[in-house]
Amino acid sequence: MSSEQKILTRDVEASVVPIGTKVTLLKGENAHITQSLGGTYTVVVNGNLFRIESKDADALGLEAPVAVAPAPVSGPLTQEELEKKVWEALKTCYDPEIPVNIVDLGLIYDCHLTPIGAENYKADVKMTLTAPGCGMGPVLAQDVQNKLVSIEPIDEANVELVWDPPWNQGMMTEAAKLQLGLL
Repeated sequence: MSSEQKILTRDVEASVVPIGTKVTLLKGENAHITQSLGGTYTVVVNGNLFRIESKDADALGLEAPVAVAPAPVSGPLTQEELEKKVWEALKTCYDPEIPVNIVDLGLIYDCHLTPIGAENYKADVKMTLTAPGCGMGPVLAQDVQNKLVSIEPIDEANVELVWDPPWNQGMMTEAAKLQLGLL
C-alpha cells in the first residue's frame, strides 16, 4: 500500500511504536499510513508512530480486512499439514516498523506443536525482537498467539519472548535482506 493521509473518523486506541503503550488517538487528527501489513496499520500522527489494529480500520475510513476462512478440511490434518499452516499464519505477523514478516526477519526461533487430546494441539513459540528494549514485544506476541489459536485444531498457544541468542541481521532470510535493500 502506498502511504496515505487519513483523518481519523473517531477516537481510536493505538499502541505507541516502539514502546507499546496504549493511547487514544482523537477524532479529527491527521494520520499518515506508513504500513498496512498483516491486518494492522502503522500510522504517523503528530510526528509519532502508532499501530492500529485491523478491527479499528473504520477509524481510518477503511474497511476492516475480511478474514479469509480456511478451506474446509476433509478429516483431521496431518502434523506436517498443520505445521505448514502454522508457519503460513506466522508469516502474516509484521513488526510495525519493518515491512517484512517476523518469520523472514528471523524473529521466530522455535515453534513446537504438542497434541492435547485426540485431534487438538497446543503451539509453543519462542520468538525474539530486533531489540531487547522494544516495547512492542507483548503486542507482537499477542498477535502471534491470536493468529495461531485461529487455526483449527489449535486450542492453545503460548508465546515466549527470548533474548538468547540475540537477534542480528544475519538471521533474516535472503528475501528479507533483498526487500530491505541489504543485499
